[in-house]
Amino acid sequence: MPFDHNDHYHRLLLRQVPRHCGAALDVGCGTGQFARRLAHLGIEVDAIDPSEEAIGEARTLSVRTTGDRSPRFQHADVTEIELPTAHYDFISCLASIHHMPFDTVAALRAALAPGGVLVILGCYPEKAGLDRAWSLAAAPVNAVARLAVAARDTLRSVSAATRREEVKAPVRQPAMPLAEIRQEAAVLLPGCNIRRLLFWRYLLVFRNHG
Repeated sequence: MPFDHNDHYHRLLLRQVPRHCGAALDVGCGTGQFARRLAHLGIEVDAIDPSEEAIGEARTLSVRTTGDRSPRFQHADVTEIELPTAHYDFISCLASIHHMPFDTVAALRAALAPGGVLVILGCYPEKAGLDRAWSLAAAPVNAVARLAVAARDTLRSVSAATRREEVKAPVRQPAMPLAEIRQEAAVLLPGCNIRRLLFWRYLLVFRNHG
């Protein structure tokens, strides 16, 4: 049943966008839904993804969106390109950091403008007892949410959200435990805040005060 855990947290992520944000980067944008939501706010958005198929679908879906500024979609691997220094007011990375070395966040930090914000909606494996406890708590809520979304979708026609499921982006299971993520982030993103979320996710927020 269609229930996207990443999409569920879009509103939470949008609340982290700084005021007067002019330029944003969405890393691992997939078919571009979050990038389009940023663009709808009047932000100039660069959106990159290593999946050529996903980028193609993102461009197709954006053409159908009228009256809004479209993101600039690029087929690229963030670990292989040079990002502009101190340029972006907001950088998002949704369920994609585990597809690359975690120290990639250092390059993302360098691309932040003064006052800029980096947000990571990350995945982590269940290793500790607390991880499994959160998983047990999430399971029934997840089941109810899936049923609710399925019921809603029976009352409407096929949407872009349904079309996104036709695009098979690369899938990789997370390997870095949350405790290790906290340790690495404390070094690479000093002062960042990390909190565990339901649905097997965590939220990392780093504000560039430099």
